[in-house]
Amino acid sequence: MKYEAGLQKDRAEKKSLIIEHLHSLQDANPKQFLSEDDLKKCAKEFNLTMAEVYGIASYYSMFSLKPRGKYIIRLCKSSVCHMMGAENMASKIESLCKTKFGNTSANDLFTLEYAECLGQCEKAPAMMINKNVHGSLNPESLEKIIENLKKENA
Repeated sequence: MKYEAGLQKDRAEKKSLIIEHLHSLQDANPKQFLSEDDLKKCAKEFNLTMAEVYGIASYYSMFSLKPRGKYIIRLCKSSVCHMMGAENMASKIESLCKTKFGNTSANDLFTLEYAECLGQCEKAPAMMINKNVHGSLNPESLEKIIENLKKENA
């Protein structure tokens, strides 16, 4: 029994290290995704099969297996955000970024994704752009945020 508990702990620690490693590989990629070479590096590093690494990378929504834009916009789709108007924010974001959720804009500036919950219920509706959270969104604040990103990259 004690041996099995030790094995479970070892597996959890190894999985945590693999996820950390995949994050560092993805963060180092200018297109913010895990390439096949990245998956191979991880498999070699942790003595895993490509299928095992692919299974981990494809399971977690924070990882992408396809290239993404400079700014990854994740709109919270929790019940609270939905009730506070996230659906209206989604169409506004798509209009401002000139792409649909699940896609990257033609200029590779924006990738639009949904997040199950950003833990910002008190500031609903909320979104995350890369690692920055924006809450209490309304059409005007949303437009200002997106337009500022566009100006920074003009």
